[in-house]
Amino acid sequence: MTLSPSENALKSLQTDLAALIDHLPSLEHGKWIQRALGVLVRLTAEEIERLDWKILTSSLEDMEQAFQVFYPYRHVRKVTIFGSARISSDTPEYKLAAEFAHCLTQHGFMVMTGAGGGIMEAGHLGAGSENSFGLNIQLPFEGTNSYIEGDSKLMRFKYFFTRKLFFLKESDAITLFPGGFGTQDEGFECLTLCQTGRLEPVPLVLIDRPGGSYWKDWDAYIRKHLIKNGLVSPEDTSLYTITDNVDVAYEAIHNFYRVYHSSRYVGDRFVLRLKSEISDADVEQLNAEFSDLLVKGQIEKSKALPEELPDETAELPRLIFYFNRRDSGRLYQLLGVINQIGAACVEATHPERK
Repeated sequence: MTLSPSENALKSLQTDLAALIDHLPSLEHGKWIQRALGVLVRLTAEEIERLDWKILTSSLEDMEQAFQVFYPYRHVRKVTIFGSARISSDTPEYKLAAEFAHCLTQHGFMVMTGAGGGIMEAGHLGAGSENSFGLNIQLPFEGTNSYIEGDSKLMRFKYFFTRKLFFLKESDAITLFPGGFGTQDEGFECLTLCQTGRLEPVPLVLIDRPGGSYWKDWDAYIRKHLIKNGLVSPEDTSLYTITDNVDVAYEAIHNFYRVYHSSRYVGDRFVLRLKSEISDADVEQLNAEFSDLLVKGQIEKSKALPEELPDETAELPRLIFYFNRRDSGRLYQLLGVINQIGAACVEATHPERK
């Protein structure tokens, strides 16, 4: 008897699941696969609507394509360029975005944009498709620019939230050119995640056309209405850099990773991975200047902690401390001092590698 397509699909799924369960104990990430499968199994017993299943399925499909596209490039640092889709190609902003993207790729970075027109198009023009990722959103009024169309690194997302997840997950730096509601939304969400520590520290650079006031006026609003009224901390302005110069924008990103490599939490301890070890005297200086960041104890030098292993960064020196998880602006100032301290150290051959 010939099986219908749906029956064939079900039979294939049964075979795949049986094989997966058999091999689950030996899989490297078996614990997490088991948890994910457990969530799906539990949901089948719940009374949730058809729309809920559609949202879940489409979200997983969005993530599936992105995981597959980004995996081969996981060791290359990437810079996201946000900005208006409405900016035309004859404007200073467009030309500056293309110049900036080209500058990044000349130093080994790759570029990510939303793959639409305007600033996004300029980013792909400057970077070239070979150094570009396009994270497009399925909208009836916005297509894909010709510089990334047809490239294997172009992804089309159904949902804004899954698209934004990968912008933030994959970005080692975030840059914003002038834009509308979407750009403002992306900028404020990045700031919120940096401020609350839900995003690993990354440089956030706001770039305007030469002599422009878009971001200066934005910054004036932040200082007048948010800082003055105690709604954010004065140190939170350390979360971002404002410039109208391509070289300054690049240096803000390059210098952020001069010594600092990456970070994570191990239990209650905050672990800063560094490209080069700093001296005991420098650590004493950090403790004297940044004791307000500590819940208890001191900033200490360390090798990779046992809980981190196995880890691709195991050979890198560390600084560990009990961070209060509140003063992120001050944390960025700490990273700035660490990078200045290490300026005399031998710099990594490929600062764009991670």
